[in-house]
Amino acid sequence: MPGPQTTLLIEGSFEELADEFAQYIDNLKNSQGDSASGVHSGVKQDLQEGKKDEALKKLIVGSAALNSGPEKEFIAAYNLLIHLISQSPNVGQLLPRVCSNLTAPITSSPANGAGLALSVLSTIFNTLPPTNDLRFHILLTIVRVIRATSNFETLRPQLKQIDQWLENWEADEEERRKLYLAVSETAADAGEEEQSYNYLLRALRTFPSEEASSPEARELSLRALKTALTHPNHFDFQDLTDLDSIQALRNSDPVHFQLLEIFTSDNLDDFNDFKDEHNGWVEQSGLDAAALDRKMRLLTLASIAATAGQTRSLPYAHIAKALQVPAEDVEMWVIDVIRAGLVEGKLSQQNQTFLIHRSTYRVFGENQWREVASRLDLWRNSLTNVLSLIQQEKERFAQEKEQESKQAEQKFENARGHGQGRGPRRPRATIDDEMD
Repeated sequence: MPGPQTTLLIEGSFEELADEFAQYIDNLKNSQGDSASGVHSGVKQDLQEGKKDEALKKLIVGSAALNSGPEKEFIAAYNLLIHLISQSPNVGQLLPRVCSNLTAPITSSPANGAGLALSVLSTIFNTLPPTNDLRFHILLTIVRVIRATSNFETLRPQLKQIDQWLENWEADEEERRKLYLAVSETAADAGEEEQSYNYLLRALRTFPSEEASSPEARELSLRALKTALTHPNHFDFQDLTDLDSIQALRNSDPVHFQLLEIFTSDNLDDFNDFKDEHNGWVEQSGLDAAALDRKMRLLTLASIAATAGQTRSLPYAHIAKALQVPAEDVEMWVIDVIRAGLVEGKLSQQNQTFLIHRSTYRVFGENQWREVASRLDLWRNSLTNVLSLIQQEKERFAQEKEQESKQAEQKFENARGHGQGRGPRRPRATIDDEMD
């Protein structure tokens, strides 16, 4: 896979190596039963006439035979061809055919063919300067080869570098979209739904406002919308509604857009009304009705939890009615909504209530800001009361200390005054004194 820049060190002049490679191709074709290939004779004549690029073109066309050659010689042969091409001033015209050959099946190694092709493509990628926009086309080929093997793990480590590479190549919006879509489709084929959806959104963001209603933007927007609606773990649709191409569906595909609005902010009753109004439309659109029903129930439970009020609790009966499920299934749905990360709380079987610790708002508009303001006012009032109580206690404590200090001082003064009023004590006279 793409990595640090690579330098190929191969000894010999261009003419010597090209002649050697042409002979190798002819021998390979002869061993495969093609006795009339004549690559070597054509290349030799071009070299004698100084037509290096013509010789290279013949070598590249003949290199298709490498796909059925010995596996142990595959990488070495392609490394030699890459070295020869790198000496041409027209690398950009020659490499695409090589990449095309590498996307074809490698019949000599059905088990390791993709790995061999990726190794050669990575060498090509890494021998080019980092800012060379040919790397863009090589990377697209690498992604196609990976897609054919459904081995997304090979591509995953490179994803963090894609945006930087696109910046280095000064790729335009169309090129970015092409690469993002290739990654999205590769991830989808490998069952990586989250990565596929993320890169599909990236592709949609490349459409400028004036192209938001184009056929391509519409097709990709519908694909993203259906993916988001049916994805079992996707509950926030703000990433979709922010896109101009999704907003353009309001005019081109109003029913799809209506369904998106329902999943963005409405509840199960609204979804059921939608299905009654557009009977059979969900199934005809290729959407999974059961998956949509389940997701809407989870979203409905999240909505009623977010609006539970100051008590922060929901009776089982309220949940059962909102979700249109039997009372005995309420706990199962609450556990599911907690697992989905939409709500945090605790079930009380004894009281038949769901105590809410945290809930997620599906939309955050004017009403939600009012609720936040109300809670902040309540919190501020509570803090004011606490501060007031603390201040009162501080004052009471200070007064008690002052009172104690005054009492102690008063006792001290009283003790001193009592001693001065009696005067000095006269010593008792002895018998001898009296006789004198």
